[in-house]
Amino acid sequence: MSDDPDQRPRFEIFRGSAAPSLAECQCMTPVGDTPNMLATLAQFPQMLESGGEQVDVPYRRPGMSLARLWLKSGFPLPLHSHDCDCLYYVVAGSVQLGNETLVAGDGFFVGSHVPYGYTAGPEGAEVIEFRTTDSFEIRLKDKSAAAWEKMAGQMIDSRERWAAEPPPVRRMPEKV
Repeated sequence: MSDDPDQRPRFEIFRGSAAPSLAECQCMTPVGDTPNMLATLAQFPQMLESGGEQVDVPYRRPGMSLARLWLKSGFPLPLHSHDCDCLYYVVAGSVQLGNETLVAGDGFFVGSHVPYGYTAGPEGAEVIEFRTTDSFEIRLKDKSAAAWEKMAGQMIDSRERWAAEPPPVRRMPEKV
């Protein structure tokens, strides 16, 4: 696809069934120094294979991208930041973002380089991410080795439960 705005299609259809995974897309580059996380890398293959998270990228073009996340119940996204603005929309389930519980129909904006993290609620979550770029960096905020080991252990222990867990069902809250 051309980077020249005049050469880009003015109308496109994309199919979710053809979306590459985030890894296949190769649009996210880890940056930064996380020595405590690196010290626990022996547990990461099992943690990454926990089945608690599935991410794909249904649409991507110069200057924008759309990612789709399915998170199983209690799946934690650690504190991190990106080098681009991001807009998030909860499609189904819920997420815990600090003191706030966001449910289907809610969302949040995160500016570039602003650290954030969230945890999927008891039914899990389906979240859509809109980005102002087609390639971006992720910078994890390091924490103690013990905290990384605890997170890895919780994810590894959740594998069996997550394997049997269905995706969340979209339930829009009633208008107030």
